[in-house]
Amino acid sequence: MESLSPPVFVATPAAGRVFATSRSVRSTDVTPATRLRFDALARYLQEAAEDDLADAGWDEPYGWLLRRVAIAVRGYPVRGDHVTLRTFCSATGPRWAERTTTLAGPGGDLMQARAVWVAITRADGRPAPLGPQFQRLYAKAAEGRRVSARLSHPGPPASQPARRWPLRATDFDTAGHVNNSVHWAAVEDVLAGLPPGWLPASAELEYTRPILPGHDPDLVTEHSPDHLGAWLRSGTQPLASARLTR
Repeated sequence: MESLSPPVFVATPAAGRVFATSRSVRSTDVTPATRLRFDALARYLQEAAEDDLADAGWDEPYGWLLRRVAIAVRGYPVRGDHVTLRTFCSATGPRWAERTTTLAGPGGDLMQARAVWVAITRADGRPAPLGPQFQRLYAKAAEGRRVSARLSHPGPPASQPARRWPLRATDFDTAGHVNNSVHWAAVEDVLAGLPPGWLPASAELEYTRPILPGHDPDLVTEHSPDHLGAWLRSGTQPLASARLTR
């Protein structure tokens, strides 16, 4: 399996919009060993983004579709920790933008996620230009950085067996497809089967296409002492992929 380059923490910009919020890590967010799960982190990130938009008072003319997210890990919060999240726009493209969110504990920054979201029209789901109001609110913090929405993960190895990953009614959100955090639940299911102490220092998840009602996903995995790959697919149709490294 190809090695990943560990993501580098991006500094909070000195100027531009930075939104901060805080929360406590609850029993519903952690593994039996009390580590914050990646699917719970994904919910934290999405909620911080929604709270940022609400705080900005912006009535968005479009929705957002998550394309990929890369997470760098210095340490893992545990149950009972009080954590803060700082989020800002760290790069832009013609019809998409990168949001960086840093999760910190009392001792400093622990995790940082860099997520690329594509702006889509609500009528037909087509990519939409970001527009001048977005630029006024968020472009200054990006400091001119540009980002691509291109995906790069390879497909699953043909030699690896697959197992079903059944969907539940609670997996679907208001957009009519499986919520972004559920893909990380599949990753957590794989991590639970690895030797104790196998925890990644970096993790990437790419969303190839939305998981919709009627899809019947299966899960393919491949791991070595330092790397883990996981793929969700429906028949021969790729849905998402994750790559983690220690």
